[in-house]
Amino acid sequence: MEASSVDTRLAVETPDGIELDLIPAGPVLRAAAWLIDSVIRAGMLIGLGFVLSALGAAGIALLILAWFLINWWYPVLFEVLAGGATPGKKAFGLRVVNEDGTPVGWGASIVRNLLRQVDFLPFGYGAGLLAMHCNSRFQRLGDLAAATLVVYRDWSVTSARALPPGPAEPPPLPLAPAEQQILLTFAERGSALNPERIGELAGIMTPVTGLTGVDSAERLLAWARWLKGQAR
Repeated sequence: MEASSVDTRLAVETPDGIELDLIPAGPVLRAAAWLIDSVIRAGMLIGLGFVLSALGAAGIALLILAWFLINWWYPVLFEVLAGGATPGKKAFGLRVVNEDGTPVGWGASIVRNLLRQVDFLPFGYGAGLLAMHCNSRFQRLGDLAAATLVVYRDWSVTSARALPPGPAEPPPLPLAPAEQQILLTFAERGSALNPERIGELAGIMTPVTGLTGVDSAERLLAWARWLKGQAR
């Protein structure tokens, strides 16, 4: 993973070999997102307080339980089930991802949110802000422990998805619509994959292309160009 020398953009490669540009979010927008989420959680608890107040002591016990669940599980559920973004993060176009750009899972989300209490020390997220200012990815202690990043939602694939120029030739056998779509998807994503991954994927089609590695990939590209009516 590399950061640009002129901005905070990070070039990362996913396990599938796709290269992405990620832009880490700084502390100002993250603090604003946290404030929105805090207001939402407070509103939820106040609403529950009115409803449960009629239950007396039992209502107080249930409110304490609700406070625990909302405080700990509100961010985790949104991060894992809602594309990495709580309502506050979504309002500012942010999301939580793993360091390799993949969606955050249960384990990482739980770790980063459990350590939020440590980031808060000694007060006002002091430890977390110090950690964020000590690394170019703006990771607080919870992010460092969970290997996560808070990034802008709209990242871009480093390479364009247009088919590279070259010869076109028809496939040796008719392809069903679903098979044509798979072939075109492979061809369009090829410019965003590293050579090793391209060769690995193209090798799966060796029985059909009669070739291996890069040669198999070039034949698949030629078929894709023909399907799109594109030639050199």
